[in-house]
Amino acid sequence: MDRKLRVVQYGTGKMSVYFMRYIIEKGGEVVGALDANPATIGKDIGEIIGAAPLGVTVTDAAKADALLTELKPDVAIVATLSTIADIEEMFATCARNGVSAISIAEEAVYPWNSSPVQTERLDALAKQHGVTLSGSGYPDMYWGVLIDTLAGSMHHITKIKGSSSYNVEDYGLALAEGHGAGLSAEEFDKEIGKYNGLSSDEQKALVESGEIVPSYMWNQNGWLCSKLGLTPISQHQVCIPTTADEDLTSSTLGMTVPAGQPTGMRAIVTTETKEGITLETECVGMVYGPEDFDRNDWTFYGEPETTINVNRPATVELTCANAINRIPAVLNAAPGYVSSDKLPNNVYLVKPIGDYVTFAGKR
Repeated sequence: MDRKLRVVQYGTGKMSVYFMRYIIEKGGEVVGALDANPATIGKDIGEIIGAAPLGVTVTDAAKADALLTELKPDVAIVATLSTIADIEEMFATCARNGVSAISIAEEAVYPWNSSPVQTERLDALAKQHGVTLSGSGYPDMYWGVLIDTLAGSMHHITKIKGSSSYNVEDYGLALAEGHGAGLSAEEFDKEIGKYNGLSSDEQKALVESGEIVPSYMWNQNGWLCSKLGLTPISQHQVCIPTTADEDLTSSTLGMTVPAGQPTGMRAIVTTETKEGITLETECVGMVYGPEDFDRNDWTFYGEPETTINVNRPATVELTCANAINRIPAVLNAAPGYVSSDKLPNNVYLVKPIGDYVTFAGKR
């Protein structure tokens, strides 16, 4: 494109600091920002990212339609909450106004196996208005593209086992509570662990109805099956509380979690496929102790057996950078809800971000 990429930032919390700075540094332009937080509305985005005033102030999210109509950005970056139910109206608002959007909501990476009705609704709306909706972030690369690429070096695979851990302190109260951090052991079993004994079909039905909010790996296993050409025949999730041997203070929860009580959860998702390859993946979100750190470990069983470990990844920064680098592919894709398993693998943007955008796939 022969001009700067025009971006609206939807949500101006912690992640937006990186999003807006990265867009500017990659040669794009942040033309608007939206948020529902009264403390943020009216602020110059320069203040949010720690820079000089940039002449763009945060607008009340309730006025999103008017802002998008006025500014006509190329893309919106949605950095608010985690599920399709949370962001559906934000995505729909973007689509109705002819604006493509990308979100770091974890479910948005592959919502087809958890929220099919909502995703199909968004897909139809995006096609109607000639835009593309998609999801990206850390899981897109480190639980997805990286695994797809490494699989290409294997002769034979019988099982792929993955584990990723993260500190719930870094992602806010809603995520921490969703992982059971701060509950008693009895409350965890009653509220989260009660679904562990259900069959694959029973869990699937409850996930799709919205009664069960699946772990991130539920969606990621769907992404991997799609990308690797595997046919899932069953998928089952077990949620187990994590605990510590000492009291842990959580600033996010505003409490001290007693030793032996849930600090978060380990969610294990096992997918069996028609092709005989098993995916066993887990995400471990908890309040960290002094010796804990983020990890991303994957092992391919077969020939040859191969393991990769990514210790202490800069998860927040990688989430934002990966989503930014996805934007050209999203804008160049056909209209609809296009999950990233259907997009080319990400590349490093050497030139200004707008140079990679052709809109070739748009009608």
